[in-house]
Amino acid sequence: MNITRENIDALNAVVKVDIAKEDYSDKVEKILTDYRKSANIPGFRKGHVPMGMVKKQYGKAVLVDEVNKLLQDALSKYLVEEKLDVLGNPLPKAQDDLDWDAEAFTFEFELGLAPEFDVNLKSKKAITHYNIVADDKMINEQVEHIQKQYGKIVSQNEVTESSEITGTFTNEEKEINNSTMITLDKLKGKTNPKKFIGAKVGDVITLKTKGLFSDDHDLMNFLKVSHDDAHGLDIEVKFEITEINERELADLDQELFDKLFGKGVVTSVTELKDKIKEDSEKQFAQQGDQKLLNDVTEYLVENTKFDLPAAFLQKWMQTAGEEEMTEEQAKEEYEKSEKSMRYQLIEGKLIQEHKLQVQFEELKSFSMDMIKTQMAQFGQMNPSEKELEDIAARILSNQDEVKRISEQLMSQKLLKLYKEEANIKTKEITYDDFVKEFYS
Repeated sequence: MNITRENIDALNAVVKVDIAKEDYSDKVEKILTDYRKSANIPGFRKGHVPMGMVKKQYGKAVLVDEVNKLLQDALSKYLVEEKLDVLGNPLPKAQDDLDWDAEAFTFEFELGLAPEFDVNLKSKKAITHYNIVADDKMINEQVEHIQKQYGKIVSQNEVTESSEITGTFTNEEKEINNSTMITLDKLKGKTNPKKFIGAKVGDVITLKTKGLFSDDHDLMNFLKVSHDDAHGLDIEVKFEITEINERELADLDQELFDKLFGKGVVTSVTELKDKIKEDSEKQFAQQGDQKLLNDVTEYLVENTKFDLPAAFLQKWMQTAGEEEMTEEQAKEEYEKSEKSMRYQLIEGKLIQEHKLQVQFEELKSFSMDMIKTQMAQFGQMNPSEKELEDIAARILSNQDEVKRISEQLMSQKLLKLYKEEANIKTKEITYDDFVKEFYS
């Protein structure tokens, strides 16, 4: 067997594989001999079928199968030995005149080669890492939310600004009939809340859906309509009041603190607020880190310049999936995924250059930490080490889970690298301002 390569340019190459009779003949002969021993052909005793008949019936199929196996093994080995960094998979060039009755065969494969490039983490303009803080307003709202959550429900005769109003939204034309509980702070503007003030059980209030809520998603939740129907919905709905309640705020006492955090963990309102601030900012830190990860990724993709073997990749995409694509579909798919492919190459380069490998012990430790956090959310505060190890072992026996957790761990390693090596500045921002600036 002989393998040669012709480089078309820096990103494309053609590999030529020459296979001679001696490369496959012994293997084919052995398989056909084994077939002869077990073949059941009418008119012949088992094991006594003439070899010529076996070759006539099975020879071509065995030859094709063995040559293809030989070809794939040789090509894979060649790519490894030559240390060729290829994109996609080698594409066989069409051979309409391939003669399987010949003794020697030649095959050609197109290769898409990964580009050579350098990654510079030091941007000229600093990338902002947001330190999201819980301000007094947010903490006080959380305290009140806890008091309402654990407070008593007191029945009222008529609606006030702080009422919890249970009733049914209806509209015959749109077949809306949904019972729900609503508070006046959910309604947009001043006119709609005023319609409720002073209303009693049994009263029916007519409302227009346009401008009823600040967010169309609230229409979906309260009226139980689809996303498409909620968008731009402009109809009248009736709301019949069936119940009016108010939350009597729970006392901020030791009984409530123990119920929330365990006995003696929090002993005062000051400590409660400190705990809310600490827990909130732990969650916010994840959002700030994700924003940084996204921003550095965007910077790297936009500022790390290299070409891709676009024509090859589009051709490869046509046959790579479960269903074949047309040339036009492959071009469209390539345009959608080009940015992602570029970042995968950049990420791979950073992982290689900075030796950011994920070790099994890291995976195990990371999994146990995740399990411990999840168990704490369900009130299991002190699981044993053996319990955590047993659950982690079960999770890590699943290859899909190993892949998912490995990707999470690698994201953490890359984030750490970016914080250390990239041009980063830190900016403190409240959670409300963070949401308004980036998610409104």
